[in-house]
Amino acid sequence: MSSPPRALETSRGSSKLGTITSRISLGKAMQAESANYFLLLGITLFMVVFGLVMVLSSSSVESHTATDSFFSRFWSQGAYALIGLPLMFLVSRLPTRFWKKSIWLILGLACFLQVLVLVTPLGMEIGGNRNWLRIGSFTVQPSEAIKVALVVWLGVVLARKKDLLGHWKHVAVPVVPIAGGAVLLVVLGGDLGTTVIMAAIILGALFFAGVKLRHLALGSAAVGVLAILVAISSKSRMGRIAALFGGTSAANPDVNWQINNGFYALASGGVFGVGLGNSHSKWSWLPAADTDFIFAIIGEELGLIGAVVVLILFVLLAVVFLRIIHASSDPFARVTTAAVMVWLIGQAFVNIAVVLGVIPVLGVPLPLISAGGTAMISSMVAIGIVLSFARETGKAAREEHVTETNARV
Repeated sequence: MSSPPRALETSRGSSKLGTITSRISLGKAMQAESANYFLLLGITLFMVVFGLVMVLSSSSVESHTATDSFFSRFWSQGAYALIGLPLMFLVSRLPTRFWKKSIWLILGLACFLQVLVLVTPLGMEIGGNRNWLRIGSFTVQPSEAIKVALVVWLGVVLARKKDLLGHWKHVAVPVVPIAGGAVLLVVLGGDLGTTVIMAAIILGALFFAGVKLRHLALGSAAVGVLAILVAISSKSRMGRIAALFGGTSAANPDVNWQINNGFYALASGGVFGVGLGNSHSKWSWLPAADTDFIFAIIGEELGLIGAVVVLILFVLLAVVFLRIIHASSDPFARVTTAAVMVWLIGQAFVNIAVVLGVIPVLGVPLPLISAGGTAMISSMVAIGIVLSFARETGKAAREEHVTETNARV
């Protein structure tokens, strides 16, 4: 009479043990696969908060001069951050099939807005670049929307042609007319900095998609020729190049002033900095202190330590992108993530190189840190897309692990 209860008890014990083992294994799988998602999210949120602090510090004097309020630019940047955060989380929940079905429409709409900048009175010119669209009291930069659309479009098209990328015609036919046309619209606005970043995005996506190196070399040569032609077509841009080598710019005399005061800011910061909020350069000595040259203010107020921390953040960002690329088996996700990585890390490199005097002043913001609402939102949306890939990769890995566990049981 006692045998059946013991058998039942043994059966239940084995069932409980199997369930516990399965939960532990599943928990480990979730933790491993979710690490990329949470790491990318954590770095992004930290950089946004850090950027808001530095925007407040670097823009307070000019904000007070322009609006009689020390916080006007900070509140504006904070409002854009509050828009970007929910957008990033919303985008991170969208399935990949959404992008594959709608990307042509999104890219077409972004290019249409850039056309409005070029041919209608809604377009606005700042610093010699016609790259902004004014709608009422709002100012947006359609080229930032083109960047987002372009990284996804490249992922979709190159993933579909993954078996044909060894033939240059199958690379050139979609990329040159469509991606090249999108870049041309930005070139016509005179924005060399954004043009360089978009060209890097295209070349980076082609590289990670597996295009032959000799074809990439030809593409790089073509981009170099285009960059030279765009540079020599403007006296302002030629002046920036001259200023890099110690010359003067008659068309834009502030370039020399800006470069020199960027050096002074970095030098005065030393190792530990003069303290947060104590910058001298932001008192109308350094133009664009909260945008293109915010890295100089970071170096002045937080010193070499603060500058190195910023560099480490971008290195960590690149590492997470590479981890997501490695974890994904979907060519679309891999190429799109690579394009986003080249965009954000490449733009950070250009911004910091400008401040350090390595390359001419190009006028690109430091991603997630510099002031600039459209740039921040576009960067966060792009990161949201990568977060969606991390989620789907983790979900697929967990489902595969559960299937294997059930098969063993």
